[in-house]
Amino acid sequence: QVHLVESGGGLVQAGGSLRLSCSASGNIFSGNLLGWYRQAPGKQRELVAVVSSAGTLNYGDSVKDRFTVSRDNAKNTVYLQMNSLKPEDTGVYYCYLRTHGNTYWGQGTQVTVSS
Repeated sequence: QVHLVESGGGLVQAGGSLRLSCSASGNIFSGNLLGWYRQAPGKQRELVAVVSSAGTLNYGDSVKDRFTVSRDNAKNTVYLQMNSLKPEDTGVYYCYLRTHGNTYWGQGTQVTVSS
């Protein structure tokens, strides 16, 4: 069993910053992929950023140079620092974990960016 607990999110003005955190617990293989996806109303879920346990990074094109993903392997925790936020960044942000060939999702946290 795997559990993902997210924190952070909320309402911020355009140009502002937010930080999300997600802690993973349970049966997690040391070689895993942690990160974030998001879903805006009426749109498909899309990649925001992921980081492997070895430190390999992958970002969605729309957030490159504005968002930074990082992780603490000892705590199985992933962070997402979001800067220069735009109204189009609004959506539900889901924590993502890939381990043992399975994919797990957090419950989601709302991020709203006002113009």
